[in-house]
Amino acid sequence: MRFYHHSTPRLSAFVATLLLVGIGGCAETAGEASEAATAAANTATMASAARTRLEGSEAGATLLRAIDAAGGLEAWYGTPTSSYGWEYANVGSNIQFKSTLVADNYARRMYHDLETLGDYQAAEAVDARFAWDGTNAWIWPAEIERVNPRFWGSTGYYFSSIPFVLADPGVVLEALPDEELDGIMYDMIRAGYEDGVGDASDNYTLYVSKETGQLRAIRYTVTFGGRPARSESLFYYNDYTTVDGLTVPTHFQGFAFVDGVKGDFRNEAWVTNISFKRPFDESMLAMPEGGRVQPMPGG
Repeated sequence: MRFYHHSTPRLSAFVATLLLVGIGGCAETAGEASEAATAAANTATMASAARTRLEGSEAGATLLRAIDAAGGLEAWYGTPTSSYGWEYANVGSNIQFKSTLVADNYARRMYHDLETLGDYQAAEAVDARFAWDGTNAWIWPAEIERVNPRFWGSTGYYFSSIPFVLADPGVVLEALPDEELDGIMYDMIRAGYEDGVGDASDNYTLYVSKETGQLRAIRYTVTFGGRPARSESLFYYNDYTTVDGLTVPTHFQGFAFVDGVKGDFRNEAWVTNISFKRPFDESMLAMPEGGRVQPMPGG
């Protein structure tokens, strides 16, 4: 979905933390304590800055309610990685696949072990990998074409990380009138991006519970690679669970959404084996021999 080529405030703070490493014996213990204290201070600073930014508008305050319901900015900014199995099935595109991804939450780089791939409800085991390394998206082996790593490198991550990632700098928020979904009224906001942020000009419309603040669903459009947006999709966020202090959905269901009306079933996704503490293996960002770098469409 979106690839960040610039250093975010979160990345800068993380790099600063990494510079505080003790050397040997007692110095190492002191260094670890100093590193932990600095990381905690950076987390608090970043969370405070984001909270102040969001509280400055009606739309931002609604997004902040959703983030607080999901664990809060402090918990999110304190997570070094996101990792989970992401399984996606699309009836219209006749595709289904599953990968295990590990994402660096600071630099927004990520790698996937592709485990299954095939037709809808007929995926088979594969031995493959793909990644976004901060500059290029690649897939190995090169002959795998059904999964575009430039698109899928971060799509699962972004869907699973909403509402947290919408607190990023460069996100433009707009308050919308209340709207009904399945007989319930929701607080509504739209999130888009400033020019030059990411590979697409997608936008997301969020349904936020008036009672709990929990995110119930989103509507979204995709304009990847400059392609015209097709009709909106409605994506339900279901079956929440709490892991490492963050409350996140584990089941998504997508439907067409045309002229304000929910249409046919389109797609579905599941998240399993969630962790926000799994180590990030830098070596997994290196494309193996026999891989293929995926350019943008038309590039």
